[in-house]
Amino acid sequence: MKVKGVNVKKRLGQNFILDKNILSKIVNASGVTSEDFVLEIGAGLGTLTEELAKRVKKVVTFEIDKELYEVLKEKLRIYDNVVVINEDIMKVDLEKLAHEYFEGENFKVVANLPYYITSPIIMLLLDCKFIKDITVLVQKEVAQRICASPGTKEYGILTVFINFKAKPKILFNLPPSVFIPPPKVQSSLIKFEILDKPVAQVKDEKLFSDVVKAAFGQRRKVLSNALKTLNIDKEIIERAFDLSGLSFKRRGETLTVEEFALLANNIYDLTIK
Repeated sequence: MKVKGVNVKKRLGQNFILDKNILSKIVNASGVTSEDFVLEIGAGLGTLTEELAKRVKKVVTFEIDKELYEVLKEKLRIYDNVVVINEDIMKVDLEKLAHEYFEGENFKVVANLPYYITSPIIMLLLDCKFIKDITVLVQKEVAQRICASPGTKEYGILTVFINFKAKPKILFNLPPSVFIPPPKVQSSLIKFEILDKPVAQVKDEKLFSDVVKAAFGQRRKVLSNALKTLNIDKEIIERAFDLSGLSFKRRGETLTVEEFALLANNIYDLTIK
């Protein structure tokens, strides 16, 4: 299938938005201003890029597809505040990018993310200290998981890791019909307010991560049993639960981000004694 003379590549999750009203709605919701530097990921046909270029100080946009990159270079050459880069965003040093293109200033992210790699991209962005906030289109089910509450079936590893560093909010949903070609799923525009510091202090981020992964790796088990995969003495696990004020019958999906952090910190303290 071709769109605007360009071959659509399903393996790259290419679904384009051409409706200027929808594009304007996305940019309005992002809250960008003429003083903002913006990073876009997956420029596609450059329709969102153009809308951003008209409103912000500078846009650096990444497009991994070589064919689209060549189209974008020609199409966007009229904008002196746009830089198009043909690279994989997952291999980019975002702090170096901030110094090279954004004068070492903080920047915002606005993008229609390729759905097949949404979660890794978001986690990469959350680790960059230069990012103010993130406004991205994602699959509706992913947005629901990100914003899920403890105790629900949608609540999981992604929920905990993202809410540890950011405050996400679903702004609005979009039907498949606004995309060309239309995806088989509903989409949501979600915004992440990056927190100045994580919602809870953790003494060992790897241990915190391991505890969360173990909890959701065996959702049907109570957390005290699920944590056996960490190869930590049973006595330490039991003592950590006591110190954290947690029942041994709690399942991982019922713990808040703060409770996961507290439990991991108590395990850490007990293992280094």
